Amino acid sequence: MPTVRANDIDIFYDEVGAATAPAILLIMGLGTQMIAWPEAFCGRLADRGFRVIRFDNRDVGLSTKFDHAPKVDVGAAFVRAFMGQPIAAPYNLDDMAGDALGLLDALGIAKAHIVGASMGGMIAQTLAARHGSRARSLVSIMSSSGDPRLPQAQPAAAATLTATRPSGDEREASIQFGMNILRTIGSPGYPIPEAELRARVERAFDRSHHPSGIARQLLAILASGSRVALLKTVAVPTLVLHGQDDPLVPVAGGEDTARHVPGATLRIIPGWGHDLPTSLIPTLVEAIAGHCQAADRSAGSP
Repeated sequence: MPTVRANDIDIFYDEVGAATAPAILLIMGLGTQMIAWPEAFCGRLADRGFRVIRFDNRDVGLSTKFDHAPKVDVGAAFVRAFMGQPIAAPYNLDDMAGDALGLLDALGIAKAHIVGASMGGMIAQTLAARHGSRARSLVSIMSSSGDPRLPQAQPAAAATLTATRPSGDEREASIQFGMNILRTIGSPGYPIPEAELRARVERAFDRSHHPSGIARQLLAILASGSRVALLKTVAVPTLVLHGQDDPLVPVAGGEDTARHVPGATLRIIPGWGHDLPTSLIPTLVEAIAGHCQAADRSAGSP
């Protein structure tokens, strides 16, 4: 299996495209495995001349789990975050950015385009800000600056973060639960057919079902706080992509991210929610590939 030891954990990854091509590192979001980056999405980026790498974040998929950590009280963590109090967590977004950086080191990649979705966007922002010499460019997708004053998720979408999940041995209940989440946060303008929705959830469940890791990743987000000051230090070309109809991370999150990153480009797509619909893949690939190629031309990179 393609696994590397990096940042003191085992990281599962795969890649497509020429090994000598400019690298794009894809970082996925909360509780979501690397397979949520569709093969068609990765393949189209590779066809545009990139080495495309995706990986499982810590505590999800086939990468190292942190089950030895203390049990997480998500409700209490939200209360502490609301009150501006510090939150103890087994790890934070800086640690997860360190995992991504360690993967690049293990693969011998000096610089990559850093592309992150949702929590992955937060990790990508952190990596690009703290390790700018390793980033060719940044693409932050359906993410946020972390400013607590921003509009919050719609109630139904917010409830998906704290809802009690079925036990690990209840496959059908877990699949129905996952499908309901994707329906709730999905794109009204780009609905995913039920058969495809079910296939996505089944594949993820059968590959790795690990609900406790989701709570720890959520704690990492809450413990890390606002990235506003950090975003102001990003010095690489940045593209912010966001859905106008995102119910989980409202579009104001993307607008605020772009506002704080010097020179960032913001693109808002009507009808897009908090997912990667198949019908939107060509649009997203065109935007990301165009941004990365322009960044490379500006830097004089191959």
